[in-house]
Amino acid sequence: MGSTKELTCYTWEEVKKRCTREERWLVINRKVYDITRFVNIHPGGPRVISHYAGQDATDPFVAFHIDQELVKKRMCCLLIGELAPGEPSIEPFKDAAMVEDFRALRTTVEQMGLFHPSKLFFFVTLLHVLLLDVLAYVTMYYGGTSLISLLVTALLLATVQAQAGWLQHDFGHLSVFSRSSWNHVVHQFVIGHLKGAPASWWNHLHFQHHAKPNCFRKDPDINMHPLLFALGKKLSVELGMKKKKYMPYNHQHKYFFFIGPPALIPVYFQWYIFYFAIRRKKWADLAWMISFYVRFGLCYIPFLGVSGTIALFMVVRFIESNWFVWVTQMNHIPMNIDYDQNKEWLSTQLIKGIRRALVGRLPSQVRRLPILQGGKPLPANSH
Repeated sequence: MGSTKELTCYTWEEVKKRCTREERWLVINRKVYDITRFVNIHPGGPRVISHYAGQDATDPFVAFHIDQELVKKRMCCLLIGELAPGEPSIEPFKDAAMVEDFRALRTTVEQMGLFHPSKLFFFVTLLHVLLLDVLAYVTMYYGGTSLISLLVTALLLATVQAQAGWLQHDFGHLSVFSRSSWNHVVHQFVIGHLKGAPASWWNHLHFQHHAKPNCFRKDPDINMHPLLFALGKKLSVELGMKKKKYMPYNHQHKYFFFIGPPALIPVYFQWYIFYFAIRRKKWADLAWMISFYVRFGLCYIPFLGVSGTIALFMVVRFIESNWFVWVTQMNHIPMNIDYDQNKEWLSTQLIKGIRRALVGRLPSQVRRLPILQGGKPLPANSH
């Protein structure tokens, strides 16, 4: 029988130093991996994994991968060592009890089958989106181009875009089917053919958002700071101390209404999605996107002409943008925005006040876990 090669032992301090462009390490279940070269071929993109360079990535690894055993086998070539016997499994400055309680909670939830999605629900959701799309066309077909018909059609199409946006979110998270490939295919159809956006673009942004929510320079959802808005208490103070004046921030609560909700999708996203797909050579995504615009044109150019169809499209995007921003940005971007503090995974994923609302809805056997009983309260500075 062959002998097992003894792994080199490292300390957390040694791992912490490997977070540069030249050298990147991370820890998963006490094993140390060198991801320096791997980041460029990482299926989830180079940034999302690089955000954990020099840190413990155990919990995000579990959260982001469906088949963890398969991924671990493919990571064997990256394994360079393990934490020294005297080193704790969790970084010394983190709340070990919170981390372990959260992992116990996740195990209990998995055993209860609460992560098993209802495929019927997602099928019905997709079906209702398709029916609304057909209903919008039928409204124009039988109602003509009267003002009421145009308004109803625009509202229906905007509803399609919004609902398809929520639906693609779940497929993008690979949370519907047990196989990643099935999730990816349906995700491309929903976001590409029904919405006209590239799946790779959404993955690139959204995976980073969940990996490091509200972390400046790591969460792309807060890239409005400091060019348009001064976000968060700490970063705003820092901006003031540096005396940087990109915008009249003392009036940002007024101009947000004209820049944020109405302009995000029709102005910024609309051109950037094509730029993203072409620059990164995502030709399959680009093909899905083109299929959306071809279908939209074939449906409405016969009624409205080219200019009228473009006008209808922009109205739909305008309505969708207001809908999207007021739903997402108001609850995704609270005041606690800062540089990456390398907090516990639970702390980064939850915001203040959600604990009580969540606990009341969980089954009794989950509520009995220590982290939810009050025996080990969440830290005062946790999200």
